[in-house]
Amino acid sequence: MADAVVFDLDGVIVDSEPVWEEVRRAYVAAHGGTWQADTQHRLMGMSTGEWSRYLSGELRVDRGPEQVATEVVEEMTRRYAARVPLIDGADQVVRRLAARWPMGLASSSPTRLIAAALAATGLTDAFGATLSTEETARGKPAPDVYLAVAERLGVAPARCVAVEDSSNGVRSAAAAGMRVVAVPHGAYPLDPDAERLAAVVLGSVGELTPEAVERLG
Repeated sequence: MADAVVFDLDGVIVDSEPVWEEVRRAYVAAHGGTWQADTQHRLMGMSTGEWSRYLSGELRVDRGPEQVATEVVEEMTRRYAARVPLIDGADQVVRRLAARWPMGLASSSPTRLIAAALAATGLTDAFGATLSTEETARGKPAPDVYLAVAERLGVAPARCVAVEDSSNGVRSAAAAGMRVVAVPHGAYPLDPDAERLAAVVLGSVGELTPEAVERLG
């Protein structure tokens, strides 16, 4: 039986990956960089420090990493202030599971965006432990953020079920020893190796019922 459930945020609760892509693409174009064919795929799961260094270094944006991070996150904050793109039914899924299990959130979003998203969706109190990869040594696919959230919840990682959408997120949770429910975004399918790491792949987060979590246990 599972003792806790740990959610990703982007792509699972909020449909923010397309927003991130739009904002960072525009930023790269505006500041002399060159967006590559695999850029969005590579960015998914990176921590703020990692993706800002990537835009500044590999994509040749004419800004240092700290300025890149500040300006991109400011634009994302403006977008969230106008509208947080909640995935249909995700808040209800979180509430149903939170009534049964301790809940954690392991996100690559900056801490201020996590807070804004949870406040806007009314889910702040659903999670007993919330952590950004800004606060860990490595972003996803490294297991750091999932291991830290499990520790904060006081639950062994092997007793946790993780809910992820991206290949790097699935790799991260699996590397932490968690059983992974994958809910891939239609525009960003899972890599074959990540799909094999998932205990189950769902078509939508609405399929994630308490019974589905119990079966994984």
